[in-house]
Amino acid sequence: MEANVKLYALNYDEAKTYLWAAIFVVCNMVLPQLFHLIPQGGIIFAPLSLVILAGAYKFGWKVGLLAALLSPLVNHYVFGLPQWSVMPVMTLKLAVLAIVAGLAAQYFKKVSLPIILGVVLVSMAIGCLGELLLTGSIQATIADFTIGWPGILLQVFGAWLILKVSSK
Repeated sequence: MEANVKLYALNYDEAKTYLWAAIFVVCNMVLPQLFHLIPQGGIIFAPLSLVILAGAYKFGWKVGLLAALLSPLVNHYVFGLPQWSVMPVMTLKLAVLAIVAGLAAQYFKKVSLPIILGVVLVSMAIGCLGELLLTGSIQATIADFTIGWPGILLQVFGAWLILKVSSK
């Protein structure tokens, strides 16, 4: 369950960084619309996280961070979701995920289910701590696990599959 894939660490002085970030923002406009067809699909599956995780792991934390900062804003202004009240927490969690994924890819230089699982769990732990500090709501923090477990599975297995397929 390990795959050797070509991983990149693009920088802000490269046009490819902005091209890939733009591609991921567009993906993050389309994918959530599909999940919003399911009642509470956005909350349950957190589709933005899947794209950020795979993109940051493949192309580096800088690409992932750009996409993580822009995706919620673009979606809010185009579709009205996410609601403005959840933007700080969502953006924080996506930014943490992008940084952790990109750094893990640089460190391990390979893709495996345990590494991707570790990235998701570490990101969630940091993100939940940030959410708790920003909102003071332990219920919202716990909901990430009780309601969002399908999204956690989607992130781990979906990102692993995307990364594995992209190696061919």
